[in-house]
Amino acid sequence: MDAVRVALLRDVLAGTEWLGATRHFAGTLRGSVVSHGGGLLLVGTPRYEPWHLAAHLVDEAAWSGTPELAPTLVRHGARPSDPAHLAVGLGRLEAARRGETLLVVAPPGETAGEASAPLLERVCGARRAGATVLSLGPGEGELPAMAHEALPVPDGSELDLDTVQHLVSAAAGENVLPARRGPRRFRDRLSRLADLLTAPPPTRW
Repeated sequence: MDAVRVALLRDVLAGTEWLGATRHFAGTLRGSVVSHGGGLLLVGTPRYEPWHLAAHLVDEAAWSGTPELAPTLVRHGARPSDPAHLAVGLGRLEAARRGETLLVVAPPGETAGEASAPLLERVCGARRAGATVLSLGPGEGELPAMAHEALPVPDGSELDLDTVQHLVSAAAGENVLPARRGPRRFRDRLSRLADLLTAPPPTRW
């Protein structure tokens, strides 16, 4: 999702709770990493890897002049033979210390059960070691309970997890928040966004 579509989406969501929630979460993320000079660890679940969010945060770090936003992507299936930026495994969470920020992204329900037990144990250990833990996705369970800040994206929400990640990454890279706009009906804003995103590109002569 490029900057134009993010702007259109924000226009649609103006007056809803999503803009305030994503900007607050992004502000917490940015404040944590900037105040400590970086140290952002990003991890998903065994079945969900937030590589797209990692790429967007790298872009935002460059565009905003905030290198602290560039994350280290921690992967469940990392192998030593992988490229360096993809070869960081869960052991990195065990080395997390005070001053580092751990952002955990998970679809609803994917941090429950035995498959995610090793992840939750490492997240808990990182928190005990002094790392700041942020949770994006789950609305209940062990992960949001142990997080210092959580942004839930429950099933049935108006927005899916991927869209919320776009809003968070874009807001994290902002230096100045845009002005608020007047309220409009949510259904009208959704219709306008659909029209704008499905319209053919303008003809160039």
